Amino acid sequence: MAREINLVPDIKYEMIKALKLRNLIFFICIVVVIASFGVMALLGAIVGGQQLSLSAKDKTLATMSNKVNGYDDLSDFLTIRDQVEKLNIISDNKKVFSRTFGILAALLPTGSDRITISRLGVDLASEIPSLRIEAQANAEKAPYIDYTVLDAFKKSMSYMRYDYGDYVDVNNNKIPAYCMIETDAGGNQFYESGYGNYAYWTIEADGCHDADAQDYAYYNIENYNGMSVVKIWRTPQFEDWFNTGRMSADGIISEVQHFESQCIRYNRVEAGKWVDTNDECLLVPNGVDGIRVEESSNGRESDGELVLRFSATIAIDPEVYMFKNKHMVAIAPSGRHNVTDSYIQISEMFSERAEDCLDTDDSCKKIDKGEAE
Repeated sequence: MAREINLVPDIKYEMIKALKLRNLIFFICIVVVIASFGVMALLGAIVGGQQLSLSAKDKTLATMSNKVNGYDDLSDFLTIRDQVEKLNIISDNKKVFSRTFGILAALLPTGSDRITISRLGVDLASEIPSLRIEAQANAEKAPYIDYTVLDAFKKSMSYMRYDYGDYVDVNNNKIPAYCMIETDAGGNQFYESGYGNYAYWTIEADGCHDADAQDYAYYNIENYNGMSVVKIWRTPQFEDWFNTGRMSADGIISEVQHFESQCIRYNRVEAGKWVDTNDECLLVPNGVDGIRVEESSNGRESDGELVLRFSATIAIDPEVYMFKNKHMVAIAPSGRHNVTDSYIQISEMFSERAEDCLDTDDSCKKIDKGEAE
């Protein structure tokens, strides 16, 4: 039997292993160095290319800068641009004073209880706009000085709402406000019994076309005062649109021209029955607390009729006056009142200031003020 005898001492064997490990490490280092040089060369080529590209861009920018700086009317152009930007800011913050009369039309009671204004002040400078009125209340029945009229007037503030939004075409594109006719010549909103409020879209006016429509097959074109118009319902046609798939049960409307409200939400609770909610857009933000009656007294109007004189300040939600909020209406329990345009009939809102009772006028001075005071 052959036998192998290891004549290499253990220490020599360990040294040989160390030499092999050293040689392997040197080899790996050489490979890494070569690879690093390759990567550096590649990065250098990329950086060089970027520098060339940036240099070309710099030359292009320099050329364009020289052309722009050589433009004779540059300063005028920059001035106009800055002013246009400021106009947009001004437009966003612009307030529409004429909406006051539509607001009053909603606030003042109609029917047997009558309130007329003898003096009106409007504060649009404060963070919360307000109306300050001097007025007289007349129940138009004995005893004509009736403090319950003023009390009911105050309590009605909790029920006042407003609504605004945009009219849109079948593709939900906004229609410019100047393209819409919302009232007749007397300032009355268009209304059709059984269907609700609507407006006319003047489709042939400049800037009023439906840009996405190849034709107007989707629309029923009518004639109004010699103009081609399309009727757009502000009040949804609930069951008709729901049954034809153009209105969902939670009030989402599509594929039909309609009014996109920013305040009112609709919901179908059962077949043929819809409810609307408007919890956020309060005309008088704090309801009853939004009106402050400062003084009241008995008096007589110019025709001698007994009335209740009073002065009050009423806070109004700032959004109602903002120009950027289009197609604004004030909503009272008695109905909607357009506050967007100034063609509101206001003559019946105002009257001469009632006079305080004379000391000798016992029939005026003896009326009990009741709990409303």
